[in-house]
Amino acid sequence: MARTVARVIVDALQELGVQHVFGVVGDALNPLTDAIRTTDGVDWIGCRHEEAAAFAAGAQSQLSGTLGVCMGTVGPGSVHLLNGLYDAAKSRTPVLAICGQVPLAEVGSDYFQEVDNDLLFRDVAVYRATVTSPDQMPRMLESAVRAAVSQGGVAVLTVPGDLGDQEPSEDRAARFALDRPVTRPDDPALARAAELLDAADRVTLLVGRGARDARDEVLRTAGTLAAPMVLTLKAKEGFEGDNEFQVGQTGLIGNPAAAHALESGDVLLMLGTDFPYRDWYPKGCKVVQIDTREEHLGRRIPVDVGLTGDVGATLRALLPLLDTVSDRSHLDDARERFAHWQEGQRRLADPGHEHRWTGRLRAVLDNRDHEIRPEALAAAVDTHAAEDAVFTSDTGMATVWLSRFVGMRGSRRLIGSYNLGSMANAMPQALGAQLWAPDRQIVAFCGDGGLSMLLGDLMTIKTYRLPVKLVVFDNRRLGMVKLEQEQAGLPEFGTELDNPDFAAVATALGLTGIRVTDPADLDASVRRAFDTPGPVLLDVLTNPQEVAVPGKPTVSQGWGFAIAKVKEILPSHEG
Repeated sequence: MARTVARVIVDALQELGVQHVFGVVGDALNPLTDAIRTTDGVDWIGCRHEEAAAFAAGAQSQLSGTLGVCMGTVGPGSVHLLNGLYDAAKSRTPVLAICGQVPLAEVGSDYFQEVDNDLLFRDVAVYRATVTSPDQMPRMLESAVRAAVSQGGVAVLTVPGDLGDQEPSEDRAARFALDRPVTRPDDPALARAAELLDAADRVTLLVGRGARDARDEVLRTAGTLAAPMVLTLKAKEGFEGDNEFQVGQTGLIGNPAAAHALESGDVLLMLGTDFPYRDWYPKGCKVVQIDTREEHLGRRIPVDVGLTGDVGATLRALLPLLDTVSDRSHLDDARERFAHWQEGQRRLADPGHEHRWTGRLRAVLDNRDHEIRPEALAAAVDTHAAEDAVFTSDTGMATVWLSRFVGMRGSRRLIGSYNLGSMANAMPQALGAQLWAPDRQIVAFCGDGGLSMLLGDLMTIKTYRLPVKLVVFDNRRLGMVKLEQEQAGLPEFGTELDNPDFAAVATALGLTGIRVTDPADLDASVRRAFDTPGPVLLDVLTNPQEVAVPGKPTVSQGWGFAIAKVKEILPSHEG
């Protein structure tokens, strides 16, 4: 007996090593979910919202480096996948989305729930197609998977509800050729890069996630050039721990040492990064950039030498051409500045620390100086979390505190919506991460706004008994938006959140809920959260007035913040 279209797809997923398929069941998916039900090694993970399903699939893909899979049924079910799929696309991680469609004979008739998936996913997908005949399988599936893996992106395969149970005339297993090439630039290009680097007095490295598999080569390069290493947020994982060259991050979440290392260098060497914030690049220096994608070269800052190739292979060919730099003053200066900044951050992370003038100012502005410092919460998590913990973080202030106070030492991992910048990603990504690594500690840095947006999938965590630890920075604000408004001289508006007691909500759903309102209870509560078996939601009331100062604050930002505070304090006399 020949296999059905659904069986061909699910057998192929099993062959690819896919262990989890995330989604919400629905009529057009019934043949596929039934095939999953009867397949060993492939489990259906029923989420409460398809957006959470897509985030979870993308998280597994980012952590494993292999294909993540999610499903959405006809119309609204597929539409709900879109945000999570955009996150996967911007993260350049391979995800296959299988979407339902109305019966084939009804396509184009404006049928109930009909959505043109090929049009809907046009911008987000590197491959999108609708199956119109069972004989297109498994060829169409093979094309979708190859596109997702080879291009590091999203493939969307739409299956009408009446095709899943039909049988292709040729019954064969899907075959995938997924080996990816390793490339490096030609010798003349490497010689030009070496000549520019050897002529420099001060080289600074900007290292991104694209260099993750080339840690040894990157460290050797930094040592040869005596170059400080500025890390993007996504490069914390892999480069922060045990690295005598790194000086932390740049950008709004960065620090003065990293900003100075960039500004004081006369050559910038970019390794596997497409860091998007142009205002934070140095001015007037020469630039060498190495990236696997030629279209990335020079699109953020003009480059003098652009090298297309894998970072590891390119550096292995480049290193023998470089002179060893004996003057370490540029590196030593950057490291000393970084150590000084870190010491200041440690003081901020002390739950009892408070400068006298800031304490008085906070009392005037908000009368909440008794609330918990978010820096202290992040530092306590760093202290008590496992050395192989996997961290996720919501976009906004939760990511700021993680970037500054949680070290990616040991075999810790880190993911977030760091390219798309979506809200509500941390909890569903933690869900996917825990299923990927059931024996590892998974810690989600959740903003209160982000958590409440997809709150329903706390029930998914409960259903599958996933022992994730959800740390909620409960400042009753959209904190990053508040900061943006105030830096622009605007009073805070529309950012306040009328939150429930999240710990009580978690308890009602069958999770362990812990609420912390007193700084004196913080450390013990964090320890208890990690020591408690099963899923835990730690709801910590943090001070909404805490400000994350960027690495190189401007006068206009400071003046804008002062004006905003005056506007917030003084009553309005308009009208």
